[in-house]
Amino acid sequence: MPLMKTHKKHFTTVALIWAGSLIPFFFAYMIALAPQQKSKKQVRWQLAETKQMYDFAIRASQEETKIKSNEEIENLRSKLKDFVVDFEDSANLIFDISQIANEKKVDSFSIKGQEAHRGSTVLDLKHLQENRIDINFTGAFNQFATFLNSLERHQPVIFVDNFKITRSARGDSSHKVNMKLAAFVRKRQVSND
Repeated sequence: MPLMKTHKKHFTTVALIWAGSLIPFFFAYMIALAPQQKSKKQVRWQLAETKQMYDFAIRASQEETKIKSNEEIENLRSKLKDFVVDFEDSANLIFDISQIANEKKVDSFSIKGQEAHRGSTVLDLKHLQENRIDINFTGAFNQFATFLNSLERHQPVIFVDNFKITRSARGDSSHKVNMKLAAFVRKRQVSND
């Protein structure tokens, strides 16, 4: 029994010494080592980001990547022509719409460009502006539908903002139609020569 008491006493003493030394080691870890772990993670993240930028720069400097990028730019420019009218051709847009109305044989056709209001566009674009066009005509519903279909297929794209059809008071099929259209026009480039 006395041997057991001595072992128990030694065990308790060793446990107290370990517990007493663990507390200062824990605080030393929290003060000195934990911030270094956080800093180490941040440095790894920055290294990965820098490596990614380096890899991108290497790929960008390769001739194949340059060719592919130029092809993509040209492809996007050609797609832009489907949606944007050059400033010089913006007057032809009204003529094109008048031609479509002529082909569809609508009656009492009138077309008028609207003054672009500064606050009317959602985006303040640097190189594009929005041209708004107001048209009125009378015609049967079939004429309206074919006219609308032709406008939707027009190149460059003409957006139908809204339309209003007023039923004929005489009971015939000539209904009054008011449409508000929009088109994107490349702004006139001012040279600073």
